[in-house]
Amino acid sequence: MPPQLAAARVALRRWLVDHAYDVWWAHGADRVCGGFHERLRQDATPTGEPRRARLHPRQVFAYSRAAQLGWSGPAAAAAAHGIEFFLAHYLRADGLFRPLVAPDGAPLDERAVLYDQAFALLGLAAAYATLDDPSFREQAHRLRAQLSAQLVNPAGGFVESIDSTQPLSANSHMHLLEACLEWADLDSGGDWARLAMHVVELALSRAIDPRTGALGELFDRNWNPAQDGEGSRVEPGHQFEWAWLLLRCRRLTADERLAVAALRLVEIGETRGVDPRRGVAVAALRGDLEVHEPKARLWPQTERIKAACAAAELTGDTRHFTAATQAAVALLRYLETPVPGLWRDTLDEAGRFADEPAPASSFYHLVGAAAELERLAAGVV
Repeated sequence: MPPQLAAARVALRRWLVDHAYDVWWAHGADRVCGGFHERLRQDATPTGEPRRARLHPRQVFAYSRAAQLGWSGPAAAAAAHGIEFFLAHYLRADGLFRPLVAPDGAPLDERAVLYDQAFALLGLAAAYATLDDPSFREQAHRLRAQLSAQLVNPAGGFVESIDSTQPLSANSHMHLLEACLEWADLDSGGDWARLAMHVVELALSRAIDPRTGALGELFDRNWNPAQDGEGSRVEPGHQFEWAWLLLRCRRLTADERLAVAALRLVEIGETRGVDPRRGVAVAALRGDLEVHEPKARLWPQTERIKAACAAAELTGDTRHFTAATQAAVALLRYLETPVPGLWRDTLDEAGRFADEPAPASSFYHLVGAAAELERLAAGVV
């Protein structure tokens, strides 16, 4: 591992263990209503906003990895704190999960969106792995059955919500794939792996543009790119995230298409989606792979790290170690805050960070990047 990458890896892990886990448990956990706050201001005070469904599963995931990263705090208690609030306030009568509640848990939106179901499955997997409670596995099985009963799309995959004209979302399917891979490691039987490979096949055959190798965002019910302008949108962060997941899937299949597609996604992200002046992955490209949105949020930097680590492990190519180094160094800039353990979310085109609260949902991305750096370090001789 290059010395600069090794140093960034240690810095990220120490930041998590010495600061972030403590801050988000001390200030991010709501001791009055339960659960976690949606965002913390840069002085670590909560904003008091409604809480999205993705929030609690992501926090449960972050704390489920805390002990193995070296945090000596109450990781299991933090995970339980998150999953208990989530199951108490987001679960609908039909077994699907609502997208938004007030800080006290009162429902604010009764829709059931695929994106949120994917994160519910991820949070249940993290809770099961951490707390060893079989009820979480049973809940995940029920949720998987409800996806097939209520959200299945005849042309493959799942619709974004019940009785909706919304386009199909590659992003929601990507997170469903992520959750299935987590469950495939925890649960006996092949149902999770089969669902994962169904999503992979959709990505390879429908979501990836055969002309460019880039993976789009929104599609009609037959998996044709959406015609509202968003169908041609390409997000570098999602190119990296899909690449990392496709390379994870190689343990389930000998299909070499996965490696070919993943390495092309990494190439697109690195060559077209990274601004060399700022050293960061930008928000979005157009269909011709020219920059569309030059702002750079935190989360694509973490996904760049994960993809580069997976590509480096697969190929041994120094280019991927270099990319991982550049991405890790760039990420550390987002962590330079008045209260250690918080982060900046958005870097503008001029290289200035927006003065805004830290979204709790980014914790999951940061922990995932740290875990991949640790895994790469363990495998590098």
